[in-house]
Amino acid sequence: MQRLLLLAIVCLGLSPLSAATSRPNILFIFSDDHALQAIGAYGSRINQTPNIDRLAHEGALFANSFCANSICGPSRACILTGKHSHRNGFLRNGNRFDGAQPTFPKQLRHAGYQTVMLGKWHLETNPTGFDYWEVLPDQGNYYNPDFIQMDGSRKRYDGYCTDLITEKALHWLQAERDPDKPFLLMCQHKAPHRNWAPAPRHFGLFHDLPVPEPDTLFDDYAGRSALLKENEMSIDRHFYWAHDMKFHGDNLFPDFFLSGIPNAEYRRMNEAQRRDWDAHYEPLNQRFIDQMRAGQLSRADVVRWKYQRYLQDYLGCIAAVDDGVGQLLDYLDTSGLATNTVVIYSSDQGFYLGEHGWYDKRWMFEESLKMPFLIRWPGVIAPGKRSHALIQNIDYAPTFLEMAGVEIPRDIQGRSLVPLLRRPDQPPADWRDAIYYAYYENAAVHNVPIHDGVRTDRYKLLFFPRTGEWQLFDLVTDPQELRSRHADPAYAGILNGLQKRYRDLRQFYEVNPAVIPATRGDETWWRERYQAVDERARNDADLLFIGDSITQGWESTGQQVWNNYYHRRNALNLGFSGDRTEHVIWRLTQGNLANGKAKVAVVMIGTNNTGHRMQDPRETAAGIQRILNLLQERSPNTKILLLGIFPRAEQPFDEARLNNVAINQVIRRFADEQRVFFRDLSDVFLNPDGTLPKTVMPDSLHLSPEGYQRWAEAIEPTLKELGI
Repeated sequence: MQRLLLLAIVCLGLSPLSAATSRPNILFIFSDDHALQAIGAYGSRINQTPNIDRLAHEGALFANSFCANSICGPSRACILTGKHSHRNGFLRNGNRFDGAQPTFPKQLRHAGYQTVMLGKWHLETNPTGFDYWEVLPDQGNYYNPDFIQMDGSRKRYDGYCTDLITEKALHWLQAERDPDKPFLLMCQHKAPHRNWAPAPRHFGLFHDLPVPEPDTLFDDYAGRSALLKENEMSIDRHFYWAHDMKFHGDNLFPDFFLSGIPNAEYRRMNEAQRRDWDAHYEPLNQRFIDQMRAGQLSRADVVRWKYQRYLQDYLGCIAAVDDGVGQLLDYLDTSGLATNTVVIYSSDQGFYLGEHGWYDKRWMFEESLKMPFLIRWPGVIAPGKRSHALIQNIDYAPTFLEMAGVEIPRDIQGRSLVPLLRRPDQPPADWRDAIYYAYYENAAVHNVPIHDGVRTDRYKLLFFPRTGEWQLFDLVTDPQELRSRHADPAYAGILNGLQKRYRDLRQFYEVNPAVIPATRGDETWWRERYQAVDERARNDADLLFIGDSITQGWESTGQQVWNNYYHRRNALNLGFSGDRTEHVIWRLTQGNLANGKAKVAVVMIGTNNTGHRMQDPRETAAGIQRILNLLQERSPNTKILLLGIFPRAEQPFDEARLNNVAINQVIRRFADEQRVFFRDLSDVFLNPDGTLPKTVMPDSLHLSPEGYQRWAEAIEPTLKELGI
């Protein structure tokens, strides 16, 4: 009987050990905004992190670990799903994570793991896939934080947030864990996120000696895109008097500090906490105020003072994280769990510690792009290993799944790191040669423009859609990224090769900008028009016109025709000059436009996808399909009149004209003639020989008054059929 049992175990591919010992536990310790240059094992010149460094000494450190989108929520979504932002749907802070989609905690739980999430979540929706969770609302607070409970209530705890998260993790390990099951414990800290409020025990930790300044603290941004100068994340111009710099009362020096955001942490403190806080900060603050009033400090001196205040607070927050890592590692050692527990330390992205004069992240420069990844896996990873292989946070999910013996879904875009972990210094021959990065926030806090790019082991290529600029950096000859080589003839071959790699990676990861929501809120007129239209949309319209400049033209060249046909039919013009499908998608998911109850929506969009970038017709068609889906999801009773993209260019064999024809060939299939009705009006505008008359489209793109009259007459029978 015993032989049969052993045979059955072998046939099932299982060890005759319990599930908890045959599959490793996973302790994932995750912080927020922890820069590599503030970790001892990564060569920090400014602080020590002895407990985090233990993971490097006892396991492996990855020197080329990158995020896919350098901002808090999107990075977390990439980790949970193993997919880039455009695939997991969480592109920017403020999006809502779709918790119904597959995530690695769900898959581990299904495979018998206990799954626990503690600390910062920051994905707007409640966690899914966990047996137990307790998370901070939004960013959370350092002092006396609230935690969202699984029943939706909130509970406030006295104490310091980093310590509380560590204590909760230790309590679960000690008292709540089922010893017969393997576990995934995600211990996720708020620290060292802005506004950098250290625990009292770390107040004076870095005050004996000044923190060394980075070489580029006073970067003038020469030799690179002018977009860098538009940033709103500089130490010089964008720190707040109270929120960042910890002053009380009115802003005494508005030329040097911003006003308007109080120090919310101070407001949460109890009397004893405030007493300790003031005993530390007030003498330092008063000394600075006295020096300013005496005229002793130049603007550069003030920048240096801000830098010291920022870094001392930031590093104080990290010290508490390091303390917590030490406590968890000590417990694993004393409890005997260490031998079968994988421990990872990482952070959602890097951070600027004064480099380029900045704080925060977002840009694809090294300090923001790189994220720490240190891992200990006893019996698998030899101690003290260092890997230079290119890894990314989309790789975490498949790695955890392979560790647990769980099949990796085919739609995961990352790669398991397990082969690298077994031999960190010898990556497989087919390991990636480049990573793809994309940042999607536009017209948002800190004014960092949308951009994407690729990074190889030596070079980095960025593309800024706002200006159409390429930026190329040689990280060997220019590690601080101070001069773009995109126009240097000596780098022409490298530029061409990287542009090819950029296109190939975008295709590999199925990056289709036509379906990725994008705002043009950085353009004043667009933002103002959106706000005005959004306000009018509070009152439900019966008829919507959705499109670009051709549709917006109903308000100018086509105004008289509009008045004749649509003024009395409660119609709303949602045309925006220059919009592509991705901009319409963004508009339909925001504000009052997201919940329309129109009877009919007339949709004509896509010619700018052709004109701006000659986008593949299938990609543009996918954007149009997404628009139709959004309308049907948000306004299920609305009938949709989908128009073929109007002809452009004078001659029938113009490439742009043919591109629109190809798009129309695809989108006509989207009509079911029940809810979506397709009409191609091309013949309404064209001469019999296929040429486009100037009397209809003077610039071979935009309609004349006669053109708008033809448009209105052509769709009138269908509108009447649809009851409008």
